[in-house]
Amino acid sequence: MKLVHNMDVNRVDFKEINEYGFVKIASNSKNVIDEINEYSKYVNSNFENFVVVGIGGSSLGPKAVHTALNNQYYNEISGNTKIYFLENIDPDTFEELFEVINIEKTLFNVITKSGGTSETMAKFMILKARLGNLAKTNIVCTTDRENGNLIKIAKEEGYKTFFIPADVGGRFSELTPVGLLPAAISGIDIEKLILGAKSCLDDNLEEAKEYALIMKEAIEKGKNTLVFMPYSDKLSLLGDWFVQLWAESLGKKVDNEGNVINYGQLPHKSVGAIDQHSQVQLFAEGPNDKIFTFLEVKNFKNQVKIPKIYDEVRGISFLGGHTLNELISAEKFATDYALKKENRDTLTIEINEINEEVIGKLIMFFELATVFLGELVNIDPFNQPGVEEGKNATYALFGKEGYEYKLEELKDQCGDKLWNGK
Repeated sequence: MKLVHNMDVNRVDFKEINEYGFVKIASNSKNVIDEINEYSKYVNSNFENFVVVGIGGSSLGPKAVHTALNNQYYNEISGNTKIYFLENIDPDTFEELFEVINIEKTLFNVITKSGGTSETMAKFMILKARLGNLAKTNIVCTTDRENGNLIKIAKEEGYKTFFIPADVGGRFSELTPVGLLPAAISGIDIEKLILGAKSCLDDNLEEAKEYALIMKEAIEKGKNTLVFMPYSDKLSLLGDWFVQLWAESLGKKVDNEGNVINYGQLPHKSVGAIDQHSQVQLFAEGPNDKIFTFLEVKNFKNQVKIPKIYDEVRGISFLGGHTLNELISAEKFATDYALKKENRDTLTIEINEINEEVIGKLIMFFELATVFLGELVNIDPFNQPGVEEGKNATYALFGKEGYEYKLEELKDQCGDKLWNGK
């Protein structure tokens, strides 16, 4: 993995990183890995389907790793347990899943660290009721070891449970059982994922600091959008995971002293070469308020040759004899060139191939870069007060005990436009 750019970066000193929970994971996962690998054998022997029931950091990471490391048509061709992701609370999406799975032969992995995530717990409650006596065998929980509603219920009702370390927040939790359990069940070598994360601490720590410094300067120059553009379908959903990590960690109203700074940079996912045909026109000639991060794969798993036919058709004959590998590489280079020609700031993260160690390394790299930028601008990358406000308003609207004050506030603010349940 290599960070490539042509920007000047001033070096600064950062504080010790070993205090961060997501960093400790890289050295303290052996027992968890062994337990998960053993449990995954049981799952593959006893269930046809495995459904991840979570939202945000509880689903974006597992889904991104699954897409990156497994065949794109995994459920159609794999002999292992099929993997599904039940993320949103869209009632149609929810019900349509049950048109393709047998609930009795399905294990549901309910993931919420707090145990109070409304979307996840609502789905859990529906599943518990539908499973009836099968709930104890067909539900596995991933949550906090001590605190929250889910751990209390899991203990009382006897669910198998995996734990998220107390000092690891949801969007930094992919290398905990949140992501390791779904990965292992689909045949991914989770030990190599952790090894990749650990190697990032040795090999790419300075580049993560460099990335944070570049983004700090970019924001100061008015580059308020960060376009994350992998040239790989397999890395597409890594973009979704990154969007949450960057936006939720760094979009903050106040700094650590309480000063109002309204800080942040909008992360935007784009996929090469697909979005060359939908977005690059804006990127090249629209407002110069963006900085671009390309992810480039040097060696794809497959090499596909374009046959040398239609020599008489001048408009396409030039393609013959080349490969799709060469074409996607050339298009990344050309897009980078076109943007630089218009004085757009770009950088590239090159990876040799897509495998477990590389994905583990990328996850750790971006988590490190996120906390480094937080440190540079004196904000807390681990809290999410803006999200909590919306959660509290939802609790009030549903009559949750203790949120009567918020309901009164909503009535004062919304008047006759207050949500009424319809």
